[in-house]
Amino acid sequence: MMITSAEFVTSAVRPAQFPPPDLPEFAFAGRSNVGKSSLINTLVSRRKLVQTSSTPGKTRLINFFRVNEALMFVDLPGYGYARVSEEERLRWRPMVEQYISGRENLKAVVVILDIRRTPNADDGQLLQWLEHRDVPCVLVVTKADKLSKTAQRKQLTLIADALEIDPGEIILFSAKSRLGRDALWKILADTALAPPEDERA
Repeated sequence: MMITSAEFVTSAVRPAQFPPPDLPEFAFAGRSNVGKSSLINTLVSRRKLVQTSSTPGKTRLINFFRVNEALMFVDLPGYGYARVSEEERLRWRPMVEQYISGRENLKAVVVILDIRRTPNADDGQLLQWLEHRDVPCVLVVTKADKLSKTAQRKQLTLIADALEIDPGEIILFSAKSRLGRDALWKILADTALAPPEDERA
């Protein structure tokens, strides 16, 4: 995918602050420190469109980014970081759920996992919640460069088994080597162009 423009639009905590729903939209969700910001930056070929941090739990708002004047990427707060107060976690959850369940132009949620970690209860709850609401999701495992190819295959199998899916449904990704960038972009582009389900024959 050739990127001609990528820009920050706004941060929001409630629907009244969301930009108009006039572009196909993809949300990115994952456990804190899973490499979500680096993945988005790699997709749009920008080093610092989304600020990365070694401090988990830094993203605390819903952040919107316009790409090529044709798509909207949405960076959701990371979940499952223990140092964030319970009160703050309780604020995040309804904010994110309200966005996902009510955003009419949302095409899919890209769910991001660290290849070095097996899915935990938070990951499973998110995937079940998306399935329950018929929200399409794309599964990506990041930081593939941290493991050998043999270890990658082993971890993919463990992750797929934990989620009860085929390993082929998971995209292997590395922000460092850009592995998986083209594969993920193809899915996003195809999904963006697909008509809504109620318009399909």
